[in-house]
Amino acid sequence: QVQLVESGGGLVQAGGSLRLSCAASGTIFRINLMGWYRQAPGKQRELVAAITRGGSTNHADSVKGRFTISRDNAQNTVYLQMNSLKPEDTAVYYCNAIVAYESGYVNNYWGQGTQVTVSS
Repeated sequence: QVQLVESGGGLVQAGGSLRLSCAASGTIFRINLMGWYRQAPGKQRELVAAITRGGSTNHADSVKGRFTISRDNAQNTVYLQMNSLKPEDTAVYYCNAIVAYESGYVNNYWGQGTQVTVSS
């Protein structure tokens, strides 16, 4: 079993910055893909950014140029640096990890979510 623990959310004014962290722990052979999703009230959960083990990244168009995803493979940790925050970025942010096991089994894990609120 793998646990994902997020931190770094909070309340910030528009134009401000926050940095989210997500640390994975438990029985881990290899974490392939890590990512951040968000869900605003009344909306579906959407991908914000993802990063492969090799460091290739993908950012949603709505956050390109403002958010940056990174990861530390040795620490099994993924980060999301969020700059120039807008009120529309307000949401619960969830960490996601696709974990591979030595047997070849692959499983998908989610964190508990961290609230990000951007005031205008």
